[in-house]
Amino acid sequence: MTTPSIPDPHTQPRQFLAHLYQAAVQRALPLHNTAVYLPSPPKGRTLVLGAGKAGGAMAQAVEALWPADAPLSGLVVTRYHHIPTRPVGLPQRIELVEAAHPVPDAAGLVAAQRILALTEGLTEDDLVLCLISGGGSALLTLPCEGLTLEDKQRINKALLHSGANISEMNCVRKHLSRIKGGRLAAACAPARVVTLTISDVPGDDPSIIASGPTVPDTSTCTDALHILQRYAIDVPAVVLDLLHQNALETPKPGASVFRGHEVHMIATPQQSLEAAAELARAAGIAAYILSDEMEGESREVGKVHAALARAVATKAQPFAKPCVILSGGETTVTVRPQPPGTPRGRGGRAGEFCLGLAQALQGQAGVHALAADTDGIDGIEDNAGAFVTPDTLLRATGEGLKVADYLDRNDAYGYFSALNDLMMTGPTNTNVNDFRAILVV
Repeated sequence: MTTPSIPDPHTQPRQFLAHLYQAAVQRALPLHNTAVYLPSPPKGRTLVLGAGKAGGAMAQAVEALWPADAPLSGLVVTRYHHIPTRPVGLPQRIELVEAAHPVPDAAGLVAAQRILALTEGLTEDDLVLCLISGGGSALLTLPCEGLTLEDKQRINKALLHSGANISEMNCVRKHLSRIKGGRLAAACAPARVVTLTISDVPGDDPSIIASGPTVPDTSTCTDALHILQRYAIDVPAVVLDLLHQNALETPKPGASVFRGHEVHMIATPQQSLEAAAELARAAGIAAYILSDEMEGESREVGKVHAALARAVATKAQPFAKPCVILSGGETTVTVRPQPPGTPRGRGGRAGEFCLGLAQALQGQAGVHALAADTDGIDGIEDNAGAFVTPDTLLRATGEGLKVADYLDRNDAYGYFSALNDLMMTGPTNTNVNDFRAILVV
């Protein structure tokens, strides 16, 4: 029997899937998860520093929960249009600024410079609360010696288009930065540092989230060089020389600058998937979480999910229907070169997953799906993701749309927009990465 507050998955599959997504997002909102991890006010002052797409909401939560009579100040940078005004209003003691994502801009550079400057004069009596979430790699940009902002923008774009996974991209970013890869923590010494982080990466490794500005880094300059070579990413000769000389090495585990530091994971992809599963079960639908760590080409991951959904629909293997299949992680999109004059394809990981899924499902009856980014923005577009229905391909054919053509152009946005199947949420003020739900009824 379906819980009254949850749409019936048999008659309202799209609304049901959207409810699962909202449950996942709600579980990851900072105001729900921060209080238990906040330390007591220190003898000295408390400085809040941070970066990420959830940075505004994290700062909002800290200020709302921090004692009103205890000193509090700081600076947090978040993505444009990601400063929340609800439910507790704008922070008054913590300054919020905005910058570009996923390609850094001058505003992010200025914010990083200001954040580093705020660490000057800290003492062992002071506390630094660092609020770190996905997107911080682009938002907290401070190029290393020999690198300009323009260089960083070009390298970032090349990495985003290369098909490199998030661990590889952030290894490069850490070694080409003066603030990431543990360097912000080093700048805070001798103050105590407590990092509160929201995971958007497979495995929840804090050294990868936002390129780990406050935690030790086990990757090396040699690793960064190999990644640059593997994906044919050009960097200035002076930077290559510095990497070869290990002159851009990051602080490592055991370094004294991390003594006494704490890291708390306040929200993770797995927790959000479990929240969605719990809601599905409350509606009488069995729920199965495949993994919160899925990586690979988005379209190929979509095809694998399609094979599983078809097996459930036609053979009741490995699960019996009705059920919902959930997964998370961070897939990648390799952008295909296009002939001169061809319009640029639009879309992100979630949309490309849906293209691959729809193509492989071939209109399988009883299978509905949603893939969306939990931050509400799929790539650089204005949609969170897209829906796939049993009649997706049939409706597309009626509009003269061929899924293969849109895959060739990496144009998931154009395809699902024409079908009115984009999911629009606006910024959610959190970020635990990809959310995928496939309903088989």
